[in-house]
Amino acid sequence: MPQDIKANGKLIVALDMKTLDEAKEAVKKLSPVVKVFKVGIGLFTLYGLDAVKLVHDGGAKVFLDLKFHDIPNTVAHAVRSAAKLGVFMVNIHTLGGSEMMMRAAEAVRESDNKPKLLGVTVITSMDQSSIGEVGIDKKIEDEVVSLARLGKDSGLDGVVASPNEVSLIRKNLGKDFMIVTPGIRPAGAKRDDQKRIMTPADAIRSGADYIVVGRPIIETKDPLEAARKIIKEMES
Repeated sequence: MPQDIKANGKLIVALDMKTLDEAKEAVKKLSPVVKVFKVGIGLFTLYGLDAVKLVHDGGAKVFLDLKFHDIPNTVAHAVRSAAKLGVFMVNIHTLGGSEMMMRAAEAVRESDNKPKLLGVTVITSMDQSSIGEVGIDKKIEDEVVSLARLGKDSGLDGVVASPNEVSLIRKNLGKDFMIVTPGIRPAGAKRDDQKRIMTPADAIRSGADYIVVGRPIIETKDPLEAARKIIKEMES
């Protein structure tokens, strides 16, 4: 189970760089301790397969963070294509509904490579006011748990959720449902554009299987040391 893996295996570093060379340098520096890297929409849109390949060439796994959200057939096709890239994780938006998620899960089952399929609940830059703007009247934690349950019922392996909701998801959906948690900020780090945040140690203690960290590692003078400090914090 994810909860049983070592702390360095639970850290996902976000390659939110502008160029492929910057991402390649980050993987080279961090691969001694980091086992999973996140390739997001910025890097993938510009460089495509090369962004995935550079992580694999560095001996690490890829979380392909493209947050697919479209009609069921289109999302199923996108997930099937992502599986062919040999990625470890890929995500879709739970707000796409059960049919979309079930078709995506079916696409994974039919693939030779079977990446973990995750559902994005409510992104960490949103708060109660933000979700109200788009017509969601529930409390944010209730909305997240509801979407997570819909995802599990639709065949997803887990969800991407803010650390604030991790313990609720774990309580309601059990130990075997994967939780990947962005919005992680070590003590003293800037919040940036994140609104629902938590420290690495607290997120793991709350029940997160993996944490995603970007700027607090990649924007430091010594990214490797920053990653080691976070891993050590998770072990405490």
